[in-house]
Amino acid sequence: MNAFIRFSYAVWLVAAVSLIVGCGNNPMGSQVKEPFQGNKYESNNRYFRSTGKASSSKDAIAQSKAEMDARTGLAQQLQTTIQVVTDNYSKDTQGEHVNEAVERFETLVREVTNTTLADIRIIGQEKYLNADGMYTVYVAMEIKKAAMFRTMKKLARQDARLSAAALEDIERLLDEKIEEAEGAE
Repeated sequence: MNAFIRFSYAVWLVAAVSLIVGCGNNPMGSQVKEPFQGNKYESNNRYFRSTGKASSSKDAIAQSKAEMDARTGLAQQLQTTIQVVTDNYSKDTQGEHVNEAVERFETLVREVTNTTLADIRIIGQEKYLNADGMYTVYVAMEIKKAAMFRTMKKLARQDARLSAAALEDIERLLDEKIEEAEGAE
């Protein structure tokens, strides 16, 4: 019986050591914790949020690249949101002005994202300098959804090429999105 107990302990010891050693050898490598991760930095009903990261031997270039990376993420989210809105609108609405409204709506998104993202705020920024003289910059940005949709509404009103019916539909869609965003407060 004594030999059986020693053998059982040996088996458990080997299993425990194997487990400890096996956990240390992750084939994907070590997990890295970067700044600006978690719910606070993710988009929600009220905000579009995005983070950017860049490295360069020049401080200003790393900063610029990180901000561009974050802005690109914001623009993609806006584009995706508008695509969903226009697809739903196209399916639910009939009439001559539907295609015009959808096309103009998508053009508004491109105009807003190509020029400036309205009301953008930097909500976090961290800069690191490593031993090799390389700067790494992390940036977190957000845009209030309601403010972005209001900017789009203003641009739509200024477009003389838009028919009255298409403008009315665009304003209605944007009002719904503004109400959704403000209702989340």
